Amino acid sequence: MTDQAYLCLDNISKAYPLKEGTWIKTTAWLRAVNNVTLNIFRGETVGLVGESGCGKSTLGKIACGLDKPTQGEVILSGEKIGSTNDLLKSRKIQMIFQDPFSSLNPRQKVRNIVSEPMRIHKLGSKKEILDRTSSLLEKVGLSSIHMPRYPHEFSGGQRQRIAIARAISVDPDMVVCDEPVSALDVSVQAQILKLLKKLQQDLNLSYLFISHDLSVVKYLCSRIAVMYLGELVEIAAKKELYTTPCHPYTRALLAAVPVPDPAIKSRALLVKSEPPNPLSPPPGCHFHPRCPEKMAICSRKSPGLTHISPNQSVRCFLYE
Repeated sequence: MTDQAYLCLDNISKAYPLKEGTWIKTTAWLRAVNNVTLNIFRGETVGLVGESGCGKSTLGKIACGLDKPTQGEVILSGEKIGSTNDLLKSRKIQMIFQDPFSSLNPRQKVRNIVSEPMRIHKLGSKKEILDRTSSLLEKVGLSSIHMPRYPHEFSGGQRQRIAIARAISVDPDMVVCDEPVSALDVSVQAQILKLLKKLQQDLNLSYLFISHDLSVVKYLCSRIAVMYLGELVEIAAKKELYTTPCHPYTRALLAAVPVPDPAIKSRALLVKSEPPNPLSPPPGCHFHPRCPEKMAICSRKSPGLTHISPNQSVRCFLYE
C-alpha cells in the first residue's frame, strides 16, 4: 500500500427526502449516511459491517457513483469527482450487487451481459470483445459454452460468477462488493470468496466489501469499518478488531456470532432493544439508548473519532 489512498470518501453524508400529501411536500429527511470518512488503498480489502438499514449499501453506491452525496467528496486516485456522471463514465471502479437473480438482465444472453461494459467503453473490435468475454468466463470458473445461455439457466453461484466477470471486464482498479455471497449457500459462498481473493491477487484489485457476516469479513478483509445508524463507530485492522474491540456495538456484534459448539454458552453481551427510528435518531451518541456502558454525557453530546492506536479508531466517550 502507498501513503495516498486510492479511494477517499471524505466527510460523506446522504439524506433522502420523504414526500407526502397531494402536493407531494417534503415532510421529513432520512439521513442514511452521516459524516463518513473512509480511505481505501491499492490492493486492500476493507470490510464494511453493521445491521441492516445502517447505510452500508448507500455508502457503496456513492463510492461507485450510483448515488450522489448530499455533502462531502469522493476522491478517486487523487482526483475529485465533481458529479455522479464523472464517476459513472469511469472504468476504475465497478460494483457487484447482492442478488445474482435480479442483477442480471433475464432477456440478455451471457455474452451480451459480460461484453456490454466493454462495448460502452469501446474496448476493442467486435471480435476482440467476444474473445475477451470468453476469457473472462474462463477466469471466473465458467466456460465459453455458457455464452449463448440466459441467466435463468444458471444456479445462484454461477450467476454471481457472471456478475463478477461483468465487473472486471473493463479492468477496474477497485470493486465494491455489496454482500455478494449473502444470497448463496455456504459451500458456494466459500467458492466465490476464494475466487474474489484470487482475482485480487491476479489483477491487483482493491475491494470495499459490504457484509453483515463477520466470519466472511474476517476471512477476506484486512481492515474493517463498523457502521451504526449512518455513522462509522469503529475502524480497525482485522487483528485489533477481533481481539480487542473497543466500541460497545462492535463487542455486541462479535458476541452475537454463533459458536459452533452446544457445550459453550453464548456470550451475554447482546443488545436487547431494537434500533431507533432513523427518521428521528436519538440525541448525542446514536447508540446510547441500547448501550450497556452508557454515561450521562452520551445522551447530550456526540463523540468524535478517537485514535486508540495507529491501526484502530473508535467513536466513543469511553476512550476520550
